[in-house]
Amino acid sequence: MTRYKEYMQQAAESQRETEDWRQRELAAVITQIKGLITQHQLSAGDLGFHSRAGTAVKTRDGRGPFPPRYLDPVSGSTWNGRGREPRWLDAAIKSGHSARHYLIGG
Repeated sequence: MTRYKEYMQQAAESQRETEDWRQRELAAVITQIKGLITQHQLSAGDLGFHSRAGTAVKTRDGRGPFPPRYLDPVSGSTWNGRGREPRWLDAAIKSGHSARHYLIGG
């Protein structure tokens, strides 16, 4: 076997050992962190992790989302009149209803 192949095998073994040690240390650190979170009754928000669920999509000029203009009385779904027409409104129009019938406040 050439020296190059020996060195490559040694390097690969060293990388495996390093990764094994890393995984063991990570497990210990994660356990410690979870214990501290429980002990101090911290939430994700306390730690600076904020959920993206429920956050409004910003418009290009930063004024916030456009308010809904159309309402599906059956499902409660809304549409702001921008972008592709939702399936529920498309189906209602194809069945003979007017889009004006679904206008909020109209």
